[in-house]
Amino acid sequence: MADSTKTTIATKTVTLPKEVFAVEVSNHDLLKRAYESYLANGRENFAVTKTRGLIRGGGKKPWRQKGTGRARFGSSRNPIWRGGGIVFGPNGTENYTKTLPTAQKRLALRQALSLASKSKKIIVDDFTSKEGKTKDMLDLIKKHSLTRRILVIVDNKTDLIERSAGNVQNVKVVQALYLNVFDILNADRIVISPKSVELVKDWLTRPVKGNGGQDA
Repeated sequence: MADSTKTTIATKTVTLPKEVFAVEVSNHDLLKRAYESYLANGRENFAVTKTRGLIRGGGKKPWRQKGTGRARFGSSRNPIWRGGGIVFGPNGTENYTKTLPTAQKRLALRQALSLASKSKKIIVDDFTSKEGKTKDMLDLIKKHSLTRRILVIVDNKTDLIERSAGNVQNVKVVQALYLNVFDILNADRIVISPKSVELVKDWLTRPVKGNGGQDA
């Protein structure tokens, strides 16, 4: 494997550190778990069903206990009746979050960035917007002939940068230290600033303290 991955911008060449952008990916199991973890942790729990005790009506016994030849029933809100309660349904308190150790999170990010680099999706460019105009982002897209889903990684996500991308379809701006596997894998092109490259390298190669708890 080469010692580094190089990306050319304008007249100079920026070297992407091999520790982050040239990691060997033997299988995609960890990437899959990191991807699913991101989706699960963003899931909001709105589904709530009613048990038989929460449904209005059903106080009167449908028919007498004996002598009708039918099964015994005490309420029309029995779960096996139409309009009855729901058994074991969601009640709004379910926890769908999935956690990964910090070391695995960082490895998954390195793998995702390495796959993107191998597919030549990464462009190094120091994007900024002085007035927050949409034209600034459109100029960046035109400059590199970017299409489809675009991920812009900046070292400092300012309000002006966010505003410049706000009205441009399929463009997402993310701060370097808030990168996630979901955005990287879903992006067709990735624009990253030179300073962000250094920030991401320092973050993803930093030794994990303790037992690999929550990421810092």
